[in-house]
Amino acid sequence: MAILINHDTAFLVQGITEQAGSFHTAQMIAYGTPIVAGVTPEMGGAWEHGIPVFDNMRTAVEATGANSSIIFGDGPSAVDAIYEAVDENLRLVICVTDGIPTQDSLKLKSYLDRHPRTRLIGPGSPGVLVPGRANAGIIPGFVATEGKVGVVSRSASVAYEGMEMMSAVGFGQSTFVGVGGDSIVGTSFAEVLALFEEDPETSCIVLMGEVGGAAEIEAAAQISIRITKPVIAYLVGRSAIPFVRMGHAGAIITTPDTTVEAKEAALKSAGALIAHSLEDIVSLLHVTGHASDQ
Repeated sequence: MAILINHDTAFLVQGITEQAGSFHTAQMIAYGTPIVAGVTPEMGGAWEHGIPVFDNMRTAVEATGANSSIIFGDGPSAVDAIYEAVDENLRLVICVTDGIPTQDSLKLKSYLDRHPRTRLIGPGSPGVLVPGRANAGIIPGFVATEGKVGVVSRSASVAYEGMEMMSAVGFGQSTFVGVGGDSIVGTSFAEVLALFEEDPETSCIVLMGEVGGAAEIEAAAQISIRITKPVIAYLVGRSAIPFVRMGHAGAIITTPDTTVEAKEAALKSAGALIAHSLEDIVSLLHVTGHASDQ
């Protein structure tokens, strides 16, 4: 079943009774996402949208068999929630909260390295979407349709528009993964590319990046040594000013190799096709020989 989410995935929502958590839980349930529990301290015994709420992670996991988590809440509570999810050996943790302090993210990264069973998506992730089957996060599900294009992006809004344009002309998606816009995230472009490479439901990959950081350079290295499927890369921030943050915490040019031009050059050298607009993505999908789903 695509990547990251499969037939036996069972989500719990950390922060389910908070405003954002409650709203998006209702949207996820309506889409068909398998949510079995919620966790909010001191709210055990309550129900939210027909979902039982527990005081703590251990009780929730033992009572419902949840094996994955979606996290809402402010920075400090989100950091604690990630540690709690890892300690319960959950296999997938999606953190929607963004702006986690760098020092906290570095500590989290080290902790996750020692607990490889858990894969963290985010912080600052819009979520993971398997069109027509599951929507885990804050993604507007109507922008995507079922298909064979794997999409991975740092920017949520760019991905939404891109998927809607692809879907409108028959290029549906196998899975969308929003890796998050923070400077340090749990799962990289390179790791998602490797998952798509092994996924029989994905025949082509669209990577949407931006200025700042080394994620796209690392992705280029992955493409050159491991990825055999066609990769189309679209990067935003061509007009970004050095040392000025462009929205996301990680979207800032600090060195010459963090510019759009440098990243495009590395990706092109690795064999990726470079799109200079969202419209170009659709044109390049035709060039790859990837068949429309219509």
